[in-house]
Amino acid sequence: MRLLIADKLHPRAVEELRTLPLDVIYEPELTKETLETSLQNVGILVVRSKGVTRTAIENARQLNLIVRAGTEVSTIDVKAASEHGIYVANCPGKNAPAVTELVFGLLFAIDRRIPDAVASLRAGRWERTEYGKAEGIVGKTIGIAGVGAIGRDVALRAKALGLHPIGWSRSLSPARAADLGIGHAFSLDELASKSDVLTLHLALTDRTRGMVGRRTFELLPKRAIFINCARADLVDYEAMRDAIKNHGLRVGIDVVPSEPRGKKEIATDLFSLTTPSDKGGFLYGTPHIAASTDQAQLAIATETVRIIRSFLLAGTVPNVVNVTGPSTARFQMVIRMRDKIGTLANVFAVIKRHGINVEEVTNTVFDGASASCAKLRIASRPTEACLHEIRAFDEVLHVDLVTLPNLA
Repeated sequence: MRLLIADKLHPRAVEELRTLPLDVIYEPELTKETLETSLQNVGILVVRSKGVTRTAIENARQLNLIVRAGTEVSTIDVKAASEHGIYVANCPGKNAPAVTELVFGLLFAIDRRIPDAVASLRAGRWERTEYGKAEGIVGKTIGIAGVGAIGRDVALRAKALGLHPIGWSRSLSPARAADLGIGHAFSLDELASKSDVLTLHLALTDRTRGMVGRRTFELLPKRAIFINCARADLVDYEAMRDAIKNHGLRVGIDVVPSEPRGKKEIATDLFSLTTPSDKGGFLYGTPHIAASTDQAQLAIATETVRIIRSFLLAGTVPNVVNVTGPSTARFQMVIRMRDKIGTLANVFAVIKRHGINVEEVTNTVFDGASASCAKLRIASRPTEACLHEIRAFDEVLHVDLVTLPNLA
């Protein structure tokens, strides 16, 4: 099977992948457009930031698995992959420590205005009075929008630094928040109103796109700190700009709208806001580096190898995102049989003739390879005639039909 790595991946992971029964092709220079015509005879695809379009998927007749060497899968047309029976997996949580570190790096930099103080010294000035002005962060409330792996890591480290973390996400319940040892907000509005610092760790979906807007910034207290190391499209940046100028909002961002791809320049006026406004608001930014530590990249690459090894050697896909969860099957047929060629095929032929849909299959071979046990989860109850046909095969030892009470 051929594996195509279409983005940069840690060299150690590439070496490990070459030890597997794979023909490994490493072409990180591919673009989203050239990828569409580069997937012939490719069975496994690894990408990081590169888009995988419907056209690419439809041109990839032999593709079985797409691994996103990162957290989200928004750059992959998951719907198209599902339609073609292609697994999509990711590496959730592996970059959480790196993103958390940048969140707090931006927080400290904003409170102490570290970048400006360094620039002042480099210019030969000694402005101790100016840069000695800082509020400090101990005892302040940090609101965490999105309490996944990164949000939880932020909360853990916030407590160690003397901050009071509170969280909000659509799936976060008060009980779960209590288990995590953090406060709970019932809405983003409530979270903003209670936060001295608001940090975003939400996935980008149709529901979250643009959800942090003018109302959110108005609910934050004066001179609050806002940090976005998640996705630019979560935020109305025009509203954010107004809050910097008129409400003293202090901002740290790692993502900007329309980020340049493969370029060294960026055209945005956001970074003209680095000088404090009359209200004291300003903005610091970094060029989308939150997950880019060596530790994070190695962790993600190691997880990528684990997913591919499991797929090849165990037939399972860790972290798969596009497989239906609990089966809707109502019955399970358990068939003990001789482990002979064609036995299971004969069983399937009978089931097909009786119009029964099989949703899940597992088959276990016993020591000595003389017998096996197949477990078939099926959508409807087979008739006695169907069961009689299956039992009539000489190779079939026994057939049981089990009703699945939790799904029936």
